[in-house]
Amino acid sequence: MDKVFVEEMKNKLIAQKEEIIKSLMSDSDDFDAIVKAKQPKDLADIAADDIDRNTLETLSSNDVKRLRLIDSALSRIDNERYGLCMRCGKKIPRERLEAIPYALMCIACKSTDERRNR
Repeated sequence: MDKVFVEEMKNKLIAQKEEIIKSLMSDSDDFDAIVKAKQPKDLADIAADDIDRNTLETLSSNDVKRLRLIDSALSRIDNERYGLCMRCGKKIPRERLEAIPYALMCIACKSTDERRNR
């Protein structure tokens, strides 16, 4: 996959993670206290760190799921596996990654997965 595109997606993922964290800080006093206890230099430092269990307990399930997907995508970038379907191994279309940068599966596999889970 194009290194420039992957770097753009990495920046987008980090920005999304920062946005979630910033939103949580304003919505949750418990989360705000946890973040301040870490004494980060900025939100990018928080976005670069793994979120520990105490932090996850303060989040809504949707936020937890999204943060885990973002962390997983960032890990795949580091392992040079970003953009490959976790099920079939084929390339995930660029358009899908632009829309959902933390996508785990190609459209065909995701559709099959959703039909199975109905």
